Amino acid sequence: MKKRLILNCLCLIFAISYSQNKTKSMSNSAKPPIATIKPKTLEKHGDVRIDNYFWLNDRENPEVIDYLNKENDYYNTATAHTKTFQTELFAEMKSRIKEDDESVPYLYNGYYYITRFEKGQDYPIYSRKKGSLAAPEEIMFNGNAMAKGHKFFQLSGISISNDNQFAVFALDVVGRRIYTLQIKNLVTGEILVDKMENATGNVTWANDNKTIFYTRQDEKTLRSDKVYKHKLGDDTSKDVLVYFEKDDTFNVTVMKGKSKKYIAISSSSTLTDEYRTILADEPDSEFKVFQERIRGLEYSISHYGDSFYIVTNADDATNFKLMKTTENATSKDHWKDLIPHREDVLIEGIDIFKDYLVVSERSNGLNKIRIMPWSGKGEYYLPFEIETYTCYTTTNVDFDTDILRYGYQSMATPSSVIDFNMKTKTKEIKKEQQVLGGKFDKNNYIEERIWATANDGTKVPMSIVYRKGIKKDGKNPLLQYAYGSYGMSMDPYFSSTRLSLLDRGFVYVIAHIRGGEDLGRQWYENGKLLKKKNTFTDFIDCSKYLIAEKWTSAEHLYAEGGSAGGLLIGAVANMAPQLYNGMIAQVPFVDVMTTMLDDSIPLTTGEYDEWGNPNEKESYDYMRSYSPYDNVVAQAYPNLYVSTGLHDSQVQYWEPAKWVAKLRVTKTNDKQLFLDTNMDAGHGGASGRFEALKELAKEFTFLLDLEKIKK
Repeated sequence: MKKRLILNCLCLIFAISYSQNKTKSMSNSAKPPIATIKPKTLEKHGDVRIDNYFWLNDRENPEVIDYLNKENDYYNTATAHTKTFQTELFAEMKSRIKEDDESVPYLYNGYYYITRFEKGQDYPIYSRKKGSLAAPEEIMFNGNAMAKGHKFFQLSGISISNDNQFAVFALDVVGRRIYTLQIKNLVTGEILVDKMENATGNVTWANDNKTIFYTRQDEKTLRSDKVYKHKLGDDTSKDVLVYFEKDDTFNVTVMKGKSKKYIAISSSSTLTDEYRTILADEPDSEFKVFQERIRGLEYSISHYGDSFYIVTNADDATNFKLMKTTENATSKDHWKDLIPHREDVLIEGIDIFKDYLVVSERSNGLNKIRIMPWSGKGEYYLPFEIETYTCYTTTNVDFDTDILRYGYQSMATPSSVIDFNMKTKTKEIKKEQQVLGGKFDKNNYIEERIWATANDGTKVPMSIVYRKGIKKDGKNPLLQYAYGSYGMSMDPYFSSTRLSLLDRGFVYVIAHIRGGEDLGRQWYENGKLLKKKNTFTDFIDCSKYLIAEKWTSAEHLYAEGGSAGGLLIGAVANMAPQLYNGMIAQVPFVDVMTTMLDDSIPLTTGEYDEWGNPNEKESYDYMRSYSPYDNVVAQAYPNLYVSTGLHDSQVQYWEPAKWVAKLRVTKTNDKQLFLDTNMDAGHGGASGRFEALKELAKEFTFLLDLEKIKK
């Protein structure tokens, strides 16, 4: 270790000197590690795959850890000439953020709840004030004090008892999203002895202030499959299992609705939902099925008055509709249409108030907030003037109010929290994100929505932002981002850190490709299972359009995606490497075949409805045809920066590690290829408010260095 430290120091000194004298990247002289080849034969449906790096699938193996450390050493050595720039970028991005910041308070059960940050601190402080914002502050949890001594720290799942005396909270100090639940007496400050291990962080109180329902996960697969009941002060080994989900494609959660009358267990897979409910006043009663699962039937429930409101795809409502039923007759045959299905409008959710129903919709790729008085008179939509915005309802915990709280932002407009009076149609901006430093003016940036034509004729929207003065001459560096899976829409959003690219001449694009739900449910259906390749070809066709319209060129085009979006990057790298100068793949899901064939790996079985079940030959063959790791070939690849976390529970670290190892010995050019593993983090990267900026600075310097932008 000492020898390696000396070597790294020497390399660092040499790199700084070399970059100053020659203005040339150290990556040309640093030697990357070559992973040992240990062939393993994998066979399915008569198809034989030889996996030379299967052995990396063991985080307890010292040889594996040594290899990851060598990759980190190589990355640090090869990019030593950018370290000063990384530090400067980190400081620049941090300087735009208001360090002593706090959330907009919201009133719940007699208390105003606030999350705030203090200057120089990494973690939030959770506090409350009784009855009035002028009341003394009660600090419930100080994340900074609690994080001391931990390389990783995540506080989650805070749930307050109805009598306001107790709070359940969840802690993860590894990064694997395996939580320990504890209980704090908010009056005395005492942490009770109750400790519930191997939990998910999902927890809720019954109305008796002593019964807690929480979910646990399978220790190996990390599937959330059990709901337990705990009584305050009891030995946790005696906690009662109230529900076990046997189907390994389903995950469970437990919740108490806005009305506080019911506790519900949700059991859901990609395509199917099932709820069970009990009265929150009767925690020892037996959960009853709301509507039994039917393959392909998706629904969610909200309670108000004597009725349940159901957002569902029942009766072939592809874009979902809103239905209603009485609380004593909850099966599907009793549901009645309230808002019927529409081919061009997707219902994403509802918020219920005493006098209003608020519906979150999406049409033509844009968010809409629809205000519907229960009186049936005078419904309207909130007006928005541009096409690159995002709006969403936020914390609305009170029924008896005319105030709707929602959020708004665009690619050039910082995010705002707004209180809107649904009766007077007036609004009050409660908070607008501050961009410090005195240099930001949203009028210096232009945002547009543009459309590319996919290879099958489909029009694919893109949201684009750039600094004024940019010319469409093919010389602009451009970063194209997308996700394209699970029906997750990538709405346009503001980023103060993105300004570090825009102010250096970058154009930034979000491609709203199929696989998301940006243009409705069918947009998702046409980018999954046996249509998954539409996701990749959409991204490629967007790139071709950007080049053809001279927004950029192949010499200056960059691509980025993370997790399932990392799969996108891996597939596109194989399919159209010539279009990109560089790519960033964050915690990428690239070893699709091996992962989806191993049902012991977290998330695998629940993913069958998204990617297909490779135990079925048709799905196997289709996945085999695009799986990034399995389709690496001898060709020139773009420059690649790949990041992962050793404790990642969503995409295991060995997927990007194997992918990089294979690329190293297969690609035919000498462009950069980096694997950067955070040895103390999981899927979300480093914990702490500003540690994530250091990781972002690495990505930005990777791009800027390729563009020969040095400051």
